[in-house]
Amino acid sequence: MAARRNSRAVAAQRDGASALDSMRRIVRALGISARTAERSVGVTGAQLLVLRMLDAHPAQSLNELAALTFTHQSTVSVVVERLVNRGFVTRSRSESDGRRVVLALTAAGRRALRQSPPPAQMRLISAINGLSADRRRALARVLESVVESMDLAEGPVGFFFEESGAPPVRRRREA
Repeated sequence: MAARRNSRAVAAQRDGASALDSMRRIVRALGISARTAERSVGVTGAQLLVLRMLDAHPAQSLNELAALTFTHQSTVSVVVERLVNRGFVTRSRSESDGRRVVLALTAAGRRALRQSPPPAQMRLISAINGLSADRRRALARVLESVVESMDLAEGPVGFFFEESGAPPVRRRREA
Protein backbone atom coordinates (compact mmCIF):
# COMPACT_ATOMS: atom_id res chain seq x y z
CA MET A 1 0.00 0.00 0.00
CA ALA A 2 2.79 2.46 0.91
CA ALA A 3 4.67 1.53 -2.27
CA ARG A 4 1.59 2.27 -4.35
CA ARG A 5 1.17 5.71 -2.71
CA ASN A 6 4.85 6.43 -3.25
CA SER A 7 4.65 5.48 -6.95
CA ARG A 8 1.59 7.75 -7.35
CA ALA A 9 3.49 10.60 -5.70
CA VAL A 10 6.46 10.05 -8.02
CA ALA A 11 4.13 9.98 -11.05
CA ALA A 12 2.40 13.18 -9.88
CA GLN A 13 5.79 14.87 -9.42
CA ARG A 14 6.91 13.73 -12.88
CA ASP A 15 3.65 14.89 -14.50
CA GLY A 16 3.83 18.26 -12.74
CA ALA A 17 7.44 18.74 -13.83
CA SER A 18 6.56 17.77 -17.40
CA ALA A 19 3.65 20.24 -17.49
CA LEU A 20 5.80 23.06 -16.11
CA ASP A 21 8.64 22.26 -18.52
CA SER A 22 6.20 22.45 -21.43
CA MET A 23 4.84 25.81 -20.21
CA ARG A 24 8.39 27.10 -19.72
CA ARG A 25 9.31 26.11 -23.28
CA ILE A 26 6.26 27.93 -24.67
CA VAL A 27 6.77 31.06 -22.55
CA ARG A 28 10.51 31.09 -23.37
CA ALA A 29 9.82 30.84 -27.12
CA LEU A 30 7.23 33.64 -26.87
CA GLY A 31 9.65 35.83 -24.90
CA ILE A 32 12.53 35.27 -27.30
CA SER A 33 10.25 35.98 -30.25
CA ALA A 34 9.00 39.21 -28.66
CA ARG A 35 12.55 40.41 -27.88
CA THR A 36 13.70 39.52 -31.40
CA ALA A 37 10.84 41.55 -32.91
CA GLU A 38 11.77 44.52 -30.69
CA ARG A 39 15.43 44.35 -31.71
CA SER A 40 15.02 43.61 -35.41
CA VAL A 41 12.07 45.83 -36.32
CA GLY A 42 11.27 47.90 -33.24
CA VAL A 43 7.78 46.49 -32.76
CA THR A 44 6.38 44.39 -29.94
CA GLY A 45 5.56 40.73 -30.38
CA ALA A 46 1.86 41.60 -30.39
CA GLN A 47 2.37 44.24 -33.06
CA LEU A 48 4.32 41.75 -35.17
CA LEU A 49 1.53 39.18 -34.79
CA VAL A 50 -1.05 41.75 -35.94
CA LEU A 51 1.13 42.72 -38.92
CA ARG A 52 1.50 39.03 -39.89
CA MET A 53 -2.24 38.44 -39.60
CA LEU A 54 -3.03 41.48 -41.73
CA ASP A 55 -0.50 40.27 -44.30
CA ALA A 56 -2.07 36.80 -44.41
CA HIS A 57 -5.67 38.11 -44.21
CA PRO A 58 -5.86 41.59 -45.79
CA ALA A 59 -8.70 44.06 -45.31
CA GLN A 60 -9.78 42.91 -41.88
CA SER A 61 -12.03 44.76 -39.49
CA LEU A 62 -11.02 45.06 -35.82
CA ASN A 63 -13.50 42.34 -34.87
CA GLU A 64 -12.18 39.98 -37.55
CA LEU A 65 -8.60 40.70 -36.50
CA ALA A 66 -9.49 40.05 -32.84
CA ALA A 67 -10.90 36.66 -33.84
CA LEU A 68 -7.77 35.81 -35.83
CA THR A 69 -5.52 36.73 -32.89
CA PHE A 70 -7.78 35.11 -30.25
CA THR A 71 -8.08 38.38 -28.36
CA HIS A 72 -10.80 40.87 -27.52
CA GLN A 73 -11.58 43.70 -29.91
CA SER A 74 -10.57 46.34 -27.33
CA THR A 75 -7.19 44.64 -26.85
CA VAL A 76 -6.36 44.43 -30.54
CA SER A 77 -7.53 48.01 -31.12
CA VAL A 78 -4.78 49.30 -28.78
CA VAL A 79 -2.15 47.43 -30.79
CA VAL A 80 -3.64 48.58 -34.11
CA GLU A 81 -3.67 52.19 -32.92
CA ARG A 82 0.07 51.99 -32.22
CA LEU A 83 0.69 50.47 -35.66
CA VAL A 84 -1.40 53.20 -37.34
CA ASN A 85 0.57 55.86 -35.44
CA ARG A 86 3.84 54.29 -36.64
CA GLY A 87 2.63 54.22 -40.25
CA PHE A 88 2.56 50.41 -40.53
CA VAL A 89 -1.23 50.07 -40.89
CA THR A 90 -3.99 52.19 -42.40
CA ARG A 91 -7.68 52.39 -41.59
CA SER A 92 -10.18 53.09 -44.33
CA ARG A 93 -13.89 52.74 -45.05
CA SER A 94 -14.93 49.62 -46.89
CA GLU A 95 -15.94 50.31 -50.48
CA SER A 96 -18.78 47.78 -50.24
CA ASP A 97 -20.04 48.88 -46.79
CA GLY A 98 -19.31 52.44 -45.73
CA ARG A 99 -20.05 51.59 -42.08
CA ARG A 100 -17.20 49.08 -41.97
CA VAL A 101 -13.60 50.14 -41.27
CA VAL A 102 -10.94 47.91 -42.79
CA LEU A 103 -7.29 47.64 -41.85
CA ALA A 104 -4.44 47.21 -44.29
CA LEU A 105 -0.66 47.08 -44.24
CA THR A 106 1.29 50.02 -45.60
CA ALA A 107 4.55 49.72 -47.53
CA ALA A 108 6.36 50.40 -44.24
CA GLY A 109 4.41 47.59 -42.58
CA ARG A 110 5.37 45.17 -45.36
CA ARG A 111 9.03 46.24 -45.06
CA ALA A 112 8.92 45.59 -41.31
CA LEU A 113 7.56 42.10 -41.98
CA ARG A 114 10.34 41.31 -44.45
CA GLN A 115 12.90 42.22 -41.76
CA SER A 116 11.35 40.13 -39.00
CA PRO A 117 11.08 36.44 -38.19
CA PRO A 118 7.65 34.83 -37.84
CA PRO A 119 6.28 35.41 -34.33
CA ALA A 120 6.10 32.43 -31.98
CA GLN A 121 2.49 33.40 -31.24
CA MET A 122 1.57 32.30 -34.77
CA ARG A 123 3.18 28.91 -34.15
CA LEU A 124 1.26 28.62 -30.88
CA ILE A 125 -2.04 29.49 -32.57
CA SER A 126 -1.32 26.99 -35.34
CA ALA A 127 -0.43 24.28 -32.83
CA ILE A 128 -3.64 24.84 -30.86
CA ASN A 129 -5.71 24.96 -34.05
CA GLY A 130 -4.04 21.72 -35.13
CA LEU A 131 -5.38 19.86 -32.10
CA SER A 132 -8.57 17.87 -32.42
CA ALA A 133 -11.67 19.60 -31.09
CA ASP A 134 -11.69 17.27 -28.05
CA ARG A 135 -8.05 18.02 -27.23
CA ARG A 136 -8.58 21.78 -27.66
CA ARG A 137 -11.55 21.64 -25.25
CA ALA A 138 -9.53 19.56 -22.78
CA LEU A 139 -6.60 21.98 -23.00
CA ALA A 140 -8.92 24.95 -22.46
CA ARG A 141 -10.53 23.29 -19.43
CA VAL A 142 -7.18 22.38 -17.86
CA LEU A 143 -5.71 25.85 -18.39
CA GLU A 144 -8.89 27.52 -17.09
CA SER A 145 -8.64 25.35 -13.98
CA VAL A 146 -5.01 26.39 -13.45
CA VAL A 147 -5.92 30.06 -13.95
CA GLU A 148 -8.75 29.78 -11.41
CA SER A 149 -6.50 27.98 -8.91
CA MET A 150 -4.01 30.83 -9.23
CA ASP A 151 -6.77 33.45 -8.73
CA LEU A 152 -6.05 34.93 -12.16
CA ALA A 153 -9.53 34.56 -13.64
CA GLU A 154 -10.37 38.26 -13.15
CA GLY A 155 -8.74 41.18 -14.87
CA PRO A 156 -7.73 42.03 -18.40
CA VAL A 157 -6.43 39.47 -20.85
CA GLY A 158 -4.17 40.82 -23.53
CA PHE A 159 -1.43 39.78 -25.87
CA PHE A 160 1.65 38.03 -24.53
CA PHE A 161 4.24 40.43 -23.09
CA GLU A 162 2.16 43.56 -23.71
CA GLU A 163 2.14 45.92 -20.77
CA SER A 164 -1.38 47.14 -21.22
CA GLY A 165 -4.56 45.66 -22.58
CA ALA A 166 -7.50 47.86 -23.35
CA PRO A 167 -7.22 51.57 -22.65
CA PRO A 168 -8.71 52.73 -19.37
CA VAL A 169 -12.34 53.70 -19.48
CA ARG A 170 -12.81 57.41 -18.85
CA ARG A 171 -15.79 58.20 -16.71
CA ARG A 172 -17.62 61.49 -17.04
CA ARG A 173 -17.60 63.63 -13.96
CA GLU A 174 -20.94 64.26 -12.42
CA ALA A 175 -21.61 67.96 -11.90
